Amino acid sequence: MTGRTIGGRGGARPSTVRAPWSVLLIVPAGLLGVLLAWVLTLPAPFAAESVARVLADGAGATVLGLAALPRLQPRLEPPWRLLAVLAGFWCGTEFAVLVFEAAQVVGVPVGGLRANQFGNYLIDLSGGQVGIAILFGVGAVACYAAVAFRRADIASTDLVLVFAAVALALRPITGHMSQQTFGSVLAAVHALAAGAWFGLLVALALVVRTRGEWATVLPRYSAVALPLVATVAVTGLLNGLVRVGGITPFVETGYGRILLAKTLVLLGLLALGWWWRRSWVRLAADHRVTAAASLRRAVVEVVVMALAFGLAATLAVTA
Repeated sequence: MTGRTIGGRGGARPSTVRAPWSVLLIVPAGLLGVLLAWVLTLPAPFAAESVARVLADGAGATVLGLAALPRLQPRLEPPWRLLAVLAGFWCGTEFAVLVFEAAQVVGVPVGGLRANQFGNYLIDLSGGQVGIAILFGVGAVACYAAVAFRRADIASTDLVLVFAAVALALRPITGHMSQQTFGSVLAAVHALAAGAWFGLLVALALVVRTRGEWATVLPRYSAVALPLVATVAVTGLLNGLVRVGGITPFVETGYGRILLAKTLVLLGLLALGWWWRRSWVRLAADHRVTAAASLRRAVVEVVVMALAFGLAATLAVTA
């Protein structure tokens, strides 16, 4: 690996595993999380906004992870073309979230939302203004990544990292938790930690292709993932306890049941992470795991994470 970079413009490299199309399994996994959350809230109606929300959150976390790759390992470079496409998709899903939010505020179905009502929501209400700021930030990421694809030699992921982090944190810090003491801080830290934990592993699955590369970067990701998952667990627990206000609402309310399911998935991820550190990470560091086997393990973990993202997306739009 000495003397060359990993990733970059996204071109094929010799002696690598095939393109990681299996990473796309995170999409149905996230949607399954949304469906599971809806079942836990029955007889409440299905919150269609949660579908757009989980797609936006997943795309945003992946963009954040791709931008953070050089922080994990200096020779890691994001595939700029893929990053531009993902940022464009993220922008589209954020616009869809805005439309759903506007329809809910106005009190009409999404199909019945008129242009002037949507415009008034964007201009006059804080939720719309936050949405515009998010769209601006994500749009800037998409444009910069598109230019960087042609000028990768002078491009830097630092600007992308900053804009992506701000865009991911803006909606949580202005949500329902903002009404609680330190609620905005807890919500922002939770969203960024979860996004980095999920996004970095997705980014590795998309970029890292050889056994030697996994041997270098996987132990570094494992070291970063430990404080990230601890942060996710602590902030999520505090947010949940503040929100539900006790223990019995965890089983008596739809919000509490989703939160309980999310906690159980997180515990499963903690157990899986503990097992990976004892097996996969050690073997990969010793070059005793093939690139294909490492990719399969990474996909398994991000699929379970995506299930949690689906639950979280519904949680964010559940009263």
